[in-house]
Amino acid sequence: MNLLDLIIISIVEGLTEFLPVSSTGHMMIAEGLLGVEMTTFVKSFTVIIQLGAILAVVVLYWRKFFYPSADALGKQTSAEGASVQASQGTSRFGQWWSRIWRFYLKLIVGVLPAVVVGLTLKDVIDQNLESVTMVAVMLIIGGVFMLFCDQLFAPKDKAAVEVLSHTPVTYRRAFMIGLYQCIAAVLPGTSRSMATIVGGMQQKLTRKMAAEFSFFLAVPTMFGAAVKEVYDLMKHGADITLADGTVQHLTGSQVLTADGNLTTLLLGSLIAFVVALMAVKYFIHYIARYGFRAFGWYRIIVGAVILALPLCGVKLQTENESQTATPHAESTAQSRTNNHSQRTISTSQRTITATQRPA
Repeated sequence: MNLLDLIIISIVEGLTEFLPVSSTGHMMIAEGLLGVEMTTFVKSFTVIIQLGAILAVVVLYWRKFFYPSADALGKQTSAEGASVQASQGTSRFGQWWSRIWRFYLKLIVGVLPAVVVGLTLKDVIDQNLESVTMVAVMLIIGGVFMLFCDQLFAPKDKAAVEVLSHTPVTYRRAFMIGLYQCIAAVLPGTSRSMATIVGGMQQKLTRKMAAEFSFFLAVPTMFGAAVKEVYDLMKHGADITLADGTVQHLTGSQVLTADGNLTTLLLGSLIAFVVALMAVKYFIHYIARYGFRAFGWYRIIVGAVILALPLCGVKLQTENESQTATPHAESTAQSRTNNHSQRTISTSQRTITATQRPA
């Protein structure tokens, strides 16, 4: 993966992670057209740079993450309002704590279904992640659904919007939205963002509120995925095949620090952060005004492209599919400078759970 590959993949990650268009499908197209070898480090790179993308959400919504108002997730329920009123006589810290723990508890409740599904249906998820066709088909099916999504769930007039704008995100609603996230985990190509936004709208949230809760829910989901990816890499390391055919094992720390890989991760995360900042801000304004129809047509086109590219000789691989592939030669940064031999990094036997890249 050279510098241009790094920049393009990071831009794709930042643009698509929070839009309802499936980051998995777009990564598949980008890596296929660029001819990027899916080595252990490249697969880890595409997951770890999600940290940059979720940091963009934390920065944009920093008040809600660190100083949430009493109705940070919609108008308070009567029980929550009574609890806040009861804390009025306490210290400022007590008032802050009474608000912030509810905010994060709702995010935990929303993430739990994906964790459970990831652990219990791991084999099914891994099998589905190996299917390029499934990713394409789910992109198209999801696109057709999004053409009619606004008609099904969006309020019909300004008065209805005003009513829905006061709908609180209760623990029950957070859990139900989390169940929708499981659809994206089991059926890659659905898009985590699309599933959770649709779930929010089905739970009577406005488009804007549903999208924002989808962003919030992505933070613990994607953070967990990135942490697990780093853990797996540090635990398993990687085997490299030298030019003379001998195999040498590298520890995870050696993989991360070899050939400027750590710098590559930092640069990729930075690019994903900047691009995600712009994508999230634009997306919120766009859907509040125009809805999801354009994204539906776009998904249909992307799904068709994924189906067509193999017919044109472009090889597309999902992350899981490349994990079970025969080890292949990788040209590292050092070999590109003709100072060192080519080598191959074979994939560690690792599985991707629902929280790793559910899009």
